[in-house]
Amino acid sequence: MAYAIFKSGGKQYRVQEGDTISVDKLPVAAGDEIKLSEVLLVNDGSSTKVGAPTVDGAGVTAQVVEQHRGKKGVAFKFKRRKGFHKTIGFRHHLTKLKITGIEG
Repeated sequence: MAYAIFKSGGKQYRVQEGDTISVDKLPVAAGDEIKLSEVLLVNDGSSTKVGAPTVDGAGVTAQVVEQHRGKKGVAFKFKRRKGFHKTIGFRHHLTKLKITGIEG
């Protein structure tokens, strides 16, 4: 079972073929095929290649399923004994990817 670890948006993701993941928003349209080339580790089932910092010639191909927004989060500010509190909500902009292949 092959898997890879790649970096996108300052975060690292462990994926294998067929996985569906949400990453920080990428500037691509739904239905497009993209190649993520910042691969840190590739395992093909029998051997492992670790990059320094990335693996040369490795890539993860993915199809963009949709652009969406994540769950609502809350930022709450509070100062004790001052009567101050403030609530702000936010939702992250995300891109849902379906992993179609791992090369390397």
